[in-house]
Amino acid sequence: MSGLKVMLVAGEASGDLHGSYLAQEILKEKPNTRLFGMGGGRMKEAGARLLFNPTSISSIGFIEALRSAQVLRRVLLRFGEIVERQQPDAVVLIDFPGFNLRFAEILKRKGIPCVYYFSPSVWAWGRGRAEKVAETATKVVAVFSFEYDVYKEVGANVEFVGHPLLDIVPERTPPNEARSELGLPCDHPVIALLPGSRRQEIKGLLPIMLKAVRLLEQQIPGIEPVVAAAHGTVEEEIRQIGRGVGFGEHLKVIRGQTHTILSASDLAIVACGTATLETALLGIPQVAVYRTSSSTYYAAKLLVKIPHVALPNIVAGRQIIPELLQNEANPANIAHHLARIWQEDQRQMIQGDYEEMRRLLGDKGAITRAARIVLDVANEKAKIKKQ
Repeated sequence: MSGLKVMLVAGEASGDLHGSYLAQEILKEKPNTRLFGMGGGRMKEAGARLLFNPTSISSIGFIEALRSAQVLRRVLLRFGEIVERQQPDAVVLIDFPGFNLRFAEILKRKGIPCVYYFSPSVWAWGRGRAEKVAETATKVVAVFSFEYDVYKEVGANVEFVGHPLLDIVPERTPPNEARSELGLPCDHPVIALLPGSRRQEIKGLLPIMLKAVRLLEQQIPGIEPVVAAAHGTVEEEIRQIGRGVGFGEHLKVIRGQTHTILSASDLAIVACGTATLETALLGIPQVAVYRTSSSTYYAAKLLVKIPHVALPNIVAGRQIIPELLQNEANPANIAHHLARIWQEDQRQMIQGDYEEMRRLLGDKGAITRAARIVLDVANEKAKIKKQ
């Protein structure tokens, strides 16, 4: 008996991560499922056959995305032809809204069910985008309770599963054990630098982070920075940035061990995104930062109406970690906030806030619940095909 055919579509590093765990769980639940689609190295390792890997060209924001728009338009047309020919039983759309919202319309026209996993941030973009998703998605898998509420209001077929990071992020390794594993000194404070996975992010944020560490050294002598390099980033580019701000050849750069690096750290500077949530789940005091082009930033301000940008603050519904955007994300500001949250009373308060945030993310088992939803949708389509 032939297995189900499920297409997974992710466009960035975080989507590749979540797609890989979902793929593993789908194959665990139903081993003869054929997985294919768009993603990165993690999804390929998990058992999905990649038709296109966009993670090398993924970019930030409205203006920057135009550079790869023509490529993605061609991929969109090609994928329309592929689903027509392959007739998958379900398509899972993982984040990447600029592409996936258009692809969802194609799938709707062709009568192919789609499941949105990590759907567009409707709490930021508003009811209009939620309605658009509701019109095209067979099922919306909500990872935040507040996005479930928005989708429910517009009549979407939505189910809250909780956040998969609760399954992915391990318990914190004891700091000295993590430092020994990474070859870091146990007698100095350590600060993790997470500048993101995209080239623009690294070029724009890492120099500011490193300069902030230089300023912080005046208040926390001997603090040791460690750059957590994401999968697919070029280590030599990171070292070149380090040399440009006076770190010479001694800057510690470690690839693919973000959770161990965070476990080893006393503080962190983190680019806004999923990593801020991972850092919070591991209990590390952090400052969230972000900078993009002025045109993108001001366009976003006109369209997006939310009081917070960092995910821990969004989940908590209030500011529990400092978030510094655009011109506020400068070395002096970052160093000031790091010195403040280094204080013992502040660290204790942050831990309490993190615990509250964790409770709001739901229960463990989100990936299993999401995989079963995808398989349920795919099975329904497969039954119709047989009729």
